[in-house]
Amino acid sequence: METRTPSSRWTDESILDLIRKLRNDLIKDFLDERFLKEYFSENFNLRDISNVKIEFIKKDLKELLLSPVDTTRYQPIIDQVKELDSASIAEGNEQLFYKEIEGVLKRYAY
Repeated sequence: METRTPSSRWTDESILDLIRKLRNDLIKDFLDERFLKEYFSENFNLRDISNVKIEFIKKDLKELLLSPVDTTRYQPIIDQVKELDSASIAEGNEQLFYKEIEGVLKRYAY
């Protein structure tokens, strides 16, 4: 039987669902080729990225879409949602989402 604190409406499962949705929405943004190229240009100073690299990146991002949420990586958000009983993600925590995606992108940045 699942135990929850009386004041919290968030279960571990619902928090992970929230994180998964936010992460997957961001990944889907990166699956847009225009967004991906713009991100590479602004963040990696790469003006041209080959179509082959783009396809490999998309493949890896699609695999990330299917992967489970890394609870260790997102523990600060999990704790925040439990503590504040709110789904709002504090500024700074959004970087956790970008860091996970950048882990994929950096493999193809050079």
